[in-house]
Amino acid sequence: MAVEVDIEYEGNLLCRAVHGPSRAALVTDAPLDNGGTASAFSPTDLVAVATGTCILTIMGLAAQRLGIDLSGTRIKIIKEMVSDPVRRIGALTATITLPTGLDLTEADRTRLEHAAKVCPVKQSLHPDVRIDLSFAYPK
Repeated sequence: MAVEVDIEYEGNLLCRAVHGPSRAALVTDAPLDNGGTASAFSPTDLVAVATGTCILTIMGLAAQRLGIDLSGTRIKIIKEMVSDPVRRIGALTATITLPTGLDLTEADRTRLEHAAKVCPVKQSLHPDVRIDLSFAYPK
């Protein structure tokens, strides 16, 4: 299934992207260390956003099949850039925190962690991008 996104360069390192099916829009800006004003997500920030939202979405699909409500689950992603041999994303470090009061069996945890590890965005990134996932479970 193809999805069309229309992107326009607006000047001053700003781009506006419009999602074809929904018409939702977002703006990007270059980061401070690359000449922008950091007034919006940078393109590489969106890779971190895409990875995090994909992980939560795929975990949500797995949870639905298990009859588990993952509402309130959060993910924090730290994106690290490298410049050698070229400027690129070097690492994404993600901490997935499940909500308090969620009663999961060891089998549930295994299935949810597997779902996080196979999200399509994560699978699409170059193997040189280090991706570290950790899970914080409620007590």
